Amino acid sequence: MELLIAFGTDDGESLNNDHVGMAKYFYVYKFSDGKEELVEQRRNVEFKEDESIKHGDPKKAKATSSVLEGVDVLVGRKFGPNLPRLLKKLACVVVRTDAIANAIEVLHNNIDRIVEQNSRGADREHIVLKP
Repeated sequence: MELLIAFGTDDGESLNNDHVGMAKYFYVYKFSDGKEELVEQRRNVEFKEDESIKHGDPKKAKATSSVLEGVDVLVGRKFGPNLPRLLKKLACVVVRTDAIANAIEVLHNNIDRIVEQNSRGADREHIVLKP
């Protein structure tokens, strides 16, 4: 089985510290046969900072989802109020670590859980993993 897994990052090495939807980039890896390969770097949509737009705004979820088209799994340190909207489109995994390299190892160790949640479609639940 092959999965495209995106990691929210500001620097390409660490998961970003804010909600994953606020990351500057998404590094997309192809996971297949117990290996991973970086296949793409996507710039996140810059959502205009506006006092009337709060975390959890449906427009922000839609913008982030558009950048993640074709991705199966989204990984970050934190998810915000848009988590239920994102789960309708992809599996969401919280990993309690800093480095993307560490997160990749954690995902490999839990790939069966991730595949199972991804297969549930709109009935997905988020997964929280620790190293």
